[in-house]
Amino acid sequence: MGKNTVIEVEHVSMKFNLASEKYDSLKEYVIKSIRGQVSFEEFWALKDVSFHLEKGDSLGLIGLNGSGKSTMLKTIAGVLKPTKGSVRVYGTIAPLIELGAGFDFDLTAEENVFLNGAILGYSRKEMEKHYSDIVAFSELGEFMNVPVKNFSSGMIARLAFAIATIGIPDILIVDEVLAVGDFRFQEKCEKRIQRMLDQGTTLLFVSHSIDQVAKLCKKIVWLEKGQVKRFGDAKEILNEYSKS
Repeated sequence: MGKNTVIEVEHVSMKFNLASEKYDSLKEYVIKSIRGQVSFEEFWALKDVSFHLEKGDSLGLIGLNGSGKSTMLKTIAGVLKPTKGSVRVYGTIAPLIELGAGFDFDLTAEENVFLNGAILGYSRKEMEKHYSDIVAFSELGEFMNVPVKNFSSGMIARLAFAIATIGIPDILIVDEVLAVGDFRFQEKCEKRIQRMLDQGTTLLFVSHSIDQVAKLCKKIVWLEKGQVKRFGDAKEILNEYSKS
């Protein structure tokens, strides 16, 4: 690998076992599983996926629902361990995969800033330094003392994005986050991502908006039923994808 390699995905396959029948209750499921009566169907969400990214690359993952995009991001973020193959990541990751995943919804927005910061590996002192920027960017100044359970999904998205994008991470992973919130805020997020790219951050991006992918990404992995259909130049592949 080159010295600027940031992510190496080598022959990654991911298998899930899906229960092949429905159960009326957890009790029924537990009893049947103890008796060895639960049958599973194997589902391969990813099949032999390989690609490498260099520092500063911006990669869009595209494909229909169920093609394996989010599974691939979670594997790179370390949330999931591949069934086969390997993923190597060199650098710090700021993951925006499941909005509010690191939030305690009974706590206020302010308390969640410090909780989420700790989960991302920042000290309280570092978070205090970034706090006013987080409040300003999220535009939630008057709501910082309100429990997050009272927030709309758009407000949660704004807070999560503002926290995850403090500083300049080596790798930023964004999964459908910009679909939440108004158009003006989406543009603001795009500008912040672009600023990070200009400073050498590597981006992995999933969005249903092909316009957003085209704006932010120079490379594309096109997944189809868990397999790589195409990997390469964004303009060329997006053109092909829009005609498919």
